[in-house]
Amino acid sequence: MRSIIITVSRRTRWLEFQGRRIRAEELDRKLPFARKPASLREMCLSGEDTIFVTDTIEMTTAEFDAFAADFTVPQPWLAGKGGSVTNGCLCVEVCAPHRPYLYVDPAGGDYARYVARLG
Repeated sequence: MRSIIITVSRRTRWLEFQGRRIRAEELDRKLPFARKPASLREMCLSGEDTIFVTDTIEMTTAEFDAFAADFTVPQPWLAGKGGSVTNGCLCVEVCAPHRPYLYVDPAGGDYARYVARLG
């Protein structure tokens, strides 16, 4: 399996979200989101949104593969996170060795409602 090497610049931003100020890292590029994909194979590429990373989850390749096989499975680490801000989406970054980076906006839920892929 080939390694995935991606260089992405980030800029720290303070955003207003639901009446509170939160810290996030804005990616230097916009990515398309798939709405409610069942798995990584079903992702489509439509539109582009600014990504604001609020959390990063590092997984093993086995954990990543299980997560990416069925995005509809509830994940406690996604519960209550995500949401839309004026110019983008608040996301949880998911990474694992030799896998693409995923940016997940659960929109307050506990599953991967919106998913963007890098790599």
